[in-house]
Amino acid sequence: MSSDTVPAGTAGGTVATEPRSDDLPPALSSMWRLCRLGYIHEPRLVILVVTLAMLQAVPDALVALWLKFLADALVQGNASLVFAMLGAMAASATLTWLLGILTTRMTRRFRDRVTIALETHVAALQASVPGLDLQERETHLDRLAVLRNQVFVLDHMYMSVLNTISWIVRVAVTVVLLSSISPLLVLLVVFAIPTVVSSAWRPAVERKVEEQFAQHNRLAEHFFTTATSAAAGKEVRVVGIGAHLADRRRSEWQRWFVPVARARWRTAISHSIAWAIFGLGYVGAVVFVVTGPQATVGNVLLILAAGARLSAYVGGTVGEIGFLRGIWLDGSRRLVWLENYVTALSAETDVAVPERLVEGIRLEKVSFRYPGSERLALHDISLHLPPSTVVAIVGENGAGKSTLVKLLAKMYEPTAGEITIDGRPLRRMPADAWRQRLTGAFQDFFRFEFSAQHSIGLGDLSQLDDAPAVTAAVGRAGAADVVARLPEGLGSQLGPTWPDGQELSFGQWQKVALSRGYMRTAPLLMVLDEPTAALDAETEHDLFERYAGAARSSDAGGITILVSHRFSTVRTADLIVVLDGSQLVEVGSHEQLMHRQGTYADLYRIQAAAYH
Repeated sequence: MSSDTVPAGTAGGTVATEPRSDDLPPALSSMWRLCRLGYIHEPRLVILVVTLAMLQAVPDALVALWLKFLADALVQGNASLVFAMLGAMAASATLTWLLGILTTRMTRRFRDRVTIALETHVAALQASVPGLDLQERETHLDRLAVLRNQVFVLDHMYMSVLNTISWIVRVAVTVVLLSSISPLLVLLVVFAIPTVVSSAWRPAVERKVEEQFAQHNRLAEHFFTTATSAAAGKEVRVVGIGAHLADRRRSEWQRWFVPVARARWRTAISHSIAWAIFGLGYVGAVVFVVTGPQATVGNVLLILAAGARLSAYVGGTVGEIGFLRGIWLDGSRRLVWLENYVTALSAETDVAVPERLVEGIRLEKVSFRYPGSERLALHDISLHLPPSTVVAIVGENGAGKSTLVKLLAKMYEPTAGEITIDGRPLRRMPADAWRQRLTGAFQDFFRFEFSAQHSIGLGDLSQLDDAPAVTAAVGRAGAADVVARLPEGLGSQLGPTWPDGQELSFGQWQKVALSRGYMRTAPLLMVLDEPTAALDAETEHDLFERYAGAARSSDAGGITILVSHRFSTVRTADLIVVLDGSQLVEVGSHEQLMHRQGTYADLYRIQAAAYH
């Protein structure tokens, strides 16, 4: 087992694993991986800007040396040396300015190119996570909330790294100049160590507090979004909770800000003490030179100029180190944590997805609990789903219907037990390969505001621009009436927030989602989780008849799973699975279950009575 995983439960007699969430990766190795990411995308620009940053530092740091020689030349009355030093100072100033401009522009060009690569990398990582644990576990959400705030400035950190290199070169040159007066002046660097330590320690303390109270900041953002978004606009105004949401947002933000501000004050005090130590060392160095045998005019001017510059250089260095420690190193550790998380989830996925189902799908003593919950959402479920069948899952709210669907779709791994596809463990199948053979529609579908063709065609990217294939999916889903009402048919833009965008009713959006689910024509598993809640019972029944016919005639042996509260539709399924309180209580056909006079029969009669 790798160091990035911890036991999550058992699955088929083996230990299932999931990525750890308690520790971030080492800082320096994380920074190195992020720097390497920039080098991979722009190797020539990286070499160029690093070289420029180092060259830029040299003429600036040498100004103190020119001042020493200038003072000695004036005392000696050496006019030629005076003019030479004035020229050297002018050359240093000019080179510093020119190299600074060139470095800034080349760094900005590099940063702009890396920005897209970095943000694309983060988006691709999150999108590649096979399950929903990353979006639902509280500790992961807090960590991702901090990462999202950092990822938009991580690209700026390349410039910060270059600035750090430049400051370090300046410090090194200045220390060499000071040692030319006396080797003991090198000890001035020792007095700068507390400032470096403080700069490296300070952001880590502040970031830890920010992450500890990140849930309050997330909640504050949630209240703000609820108060200002169009989706919640009607209800917010009808019930008149706008002021309440604003007050809650402020109070939650205060619960985040107060401890963060307290931590910032504590670290600011320690940082000030560190700088006071360096100030005392600098004053002592000046006194040492002025009162010692090396107290020439040039040396005194050198210690004053170089010492003052060393103070600025150390300040710049520790400032960049603190910036790197707080954003770059901290952000890079979270980015590497996300990379490790994705890698751990894709480990041991060495089993191929079958081309067709022969034995079907089996659940063997499957149990599952959601992250952060002690209650089992499913408990000891054993079930066989035969190929080429229509399976209905029924039960009251909270019985575990949607949870079972999520496990079959590989959104989660079972806490215990095993799911097999034709005898092969689903947990060892690559999630993307399994999803290629899976399709469906859900009650909480997403409204993709693209053209109608692309909003539907996303159900199978290989046919995204295939209008006949999209039209066929629309027909199978019974959504031809929706497309017919659009001004430009499949070419119409959906969503009222876009130019010429068409608003659809909830039921019309639902038919678009159903059409998207029908883009794949030979899935091994079709999941319909309350997909027709906005449609009338007759329309739902007609649609289900199409699903059932397609499933039973599938050459791939595909299984269609329907989650619905309408028993008039459920009764036509080949197999009905009844869940109650997270447990499987009944399995059979409608006739078999009615004959048993159990839970299903009771639920059926209650609903039937409501129609009379």
